[in-house]
Amino acid sequence: MNLTRRNFLKIAGAAAVSGKIFSHGTVDATTGRYATIIDLTRCDGCKEEPISRCVKACRNYNKDRFPKPIKDIKPYWPHKFYEDWSKKRDVISTLTPYNWIFIQRIQIKRKKEIFIPRRCMHCDNPPCVSLCPFGALSKEQYGNTVISDKLCFGGAKCRDVCPWHIPQRQAGVGLYLKIMPEYAGGGVMYKCDLCKDRIAEDKVPMCVIACEERLNDSKAMFFGERQVIYKMAEERARNEGLYIYGDKQNSGTSTLYLSAIPFEFIEAQLKLKRDKFQMAEQIQNPLDEPHNLAKYFLISAFASAFAGIVGALCTGKKKANGNKDKKA
Repeated sequence: MNLTRRNFLKIAGAAAVSGKIFSHGTVDATTGRYATIIDLTRCDGCKEEPISRCVKACRNYNKDRFPKPIKDIKPYWPHKFYEDWSKKRDVISTLTPYNWIFIQRIQIKRKKEIFIPRRCMHCDNPPCVSLCPFGALSKEQYGNTVISDKLCFGGAKCRDVCPWHIPQRQAGVGLYLKIMPEYAGGGVMYKCDLCKDRIAEDKVPMCVIACEERLNDSKAMFFGERQVIYKMAEERARNEGLYIYGDKQNSGTSTLYLSAIPFEFIEAQLKLKRDKFQMAEQIQNPLDEPHNLAKYFLISAFASAFAGIVGALCTGKKKANGNKDKKA
């Protein structure tokens, strides 16, 4: 099927009528079944070990799901670059497509060192899910958000709209390679999904298991029913004079941090370090701002229309090839 001006307009119109252009949906805020506490008063980053237990457990459990890119990765128009972590798979000092949790380290007044396990916050109303034009992200009933590597084009809109910029991209993998590798997509986005298969079976995520195995009753990570976790965090904050992060940020999340240090001080240190992953106290859902909503809506609408067009073209091409085979 040749992409003439007439064919383009026909397909674009069909895509709009069928709802492709508006395929990105909104996600009603929902709390989900589970939540996590990460206690910064107890985490020591496993600093005496070559790799933190939570990081090691996550990598071991998810290694079979890590991307396996093609060897000859090419930039896609109009970009002249691509994101490739395949030669840096052992990097554990940041989030990558091969490392879904890492430990930040900061010093408060040059005296106290604080270790912060960072991964997806699993928002109650995740803007990444609402804005994905290809429907590759979903908010699960358990409280976790999940990226489907079978649907993701690697457009990175999820990272752009994430208040913490969590998802990371790997080029040379994913659906875009099969459709229009030189013109659409950028790979696949990867992030923590809270060990989705385990929690679906009422099992605890591996990072939490690893922390408990090392610290026993002094563990720094807790996982359980959301109401229980929230109540535990609130009681400890009240009784021990601790601060909570994640209960209000971005309208609430399934990940709570506890700290003896106000989070505004933690954020100040992260800014001094120019760390890519911040912990700002005042975080609002970016879709609450009308100008942001309009901007992301237009971007998502065009991407969704493009997806519909590409899909229709591929279908037409398959039919044409099938007719050729029949005639032959």
